[in-house]
Amino acid sequence: MIFGLLRLAVVGFVLMTIVYIALSIYSRSVYREELEKEWLEKGGEGDRDAFVEAGMRDYETSLRRKLIWLVYIIPTALVLVMLYVINFM
Repeated sequence: MIFGLLRLAVVGFVLMTIVYIALSIYSRSVYREELEKEWLEKGGEGDRDAFVEAGMRDYETSLRRKLIWLVYIIPTALVLVMLYVINFM
């Protein structure tokens, strides 16, 4: 029983980590593309790389980046709720 739960936890953690990394990379690339398009729409004045890097620094503290952590929180909470309901209800 305990080994099955431990195996579920380890495999789940590995899968959630893979999803987190992929989602994080995808989100950064989409945000970077948005910044590059915004720079072009503003007329392309100044250094594009500096504009994009300043925007990416803002991204590091944004809510969008923090919401990616829900990849860990939601599945873990759902499994715990299911275990509680199955065993104690």
